[in-house]
Amino acid sequence: MLAASAWAGAFGQGAAAAARTRLGAAGSGFLSGSSQGVPDLPGTVVNVSLTSMGGAMMGGRNPMGGGVMRLGVDRATMPAGSVSFVATNFGSIDHELVILPLGDNQRAGLRPIGADSKISEEGSLGEASGSGRAGAGDGIRPGSSGWVTLTLAPGRYELVCNLPGHYGAGMSTELTVS
Repeated sequence: MLAASAWAGAFGQGAAAAARTRLGAAGSGFLSGSSQGVPDLPGTVVNVSLTSMGGAMMGGRNPMGGGVMRLGVDRATMPAGSVSFVATNFGSIDHELVILPLGDNQRAGLRPIGADSKISEEGSLGEASGSGRAGAGDGIRPGSSGWVTLTLAPGRYELVCNLPGHYGAGMSTELTVS
């Protein structure tokens, strides 16, 4: 499995508290900060950090020049029902969040990557890829947040950034809904 990060723990109840979370300067965890205009959202709130650090200095894996990339969450398990994902881009390039179901024999980070440097989004349950708004868009710009609310059944899910090259650079993590 490619490097992906998941931070465990709950950061308050309700979206107002969730929207105020921020990733620490060193990229080690979520810290309190401003809300970036995210409204109160229903259900369990999952804060997703989208990061890219280092640029060309980091070399190697990412042809997009974003350096080391990571997608992290503040909780890896949650109850079934309404789940709101707040994706905040702490990186230096655009990102997105796509939610995909994981089959019994699938593992996060191991989907086939196509010639376009992306994975298939067939079966996608939703995405947050607009800056400062809900749903699909042209990417979440650095310093911005996007969000989506879904009803999730018990099972395993993979959260990914599917902009070209990002999944292959490690931008995926697994969630379990019980």
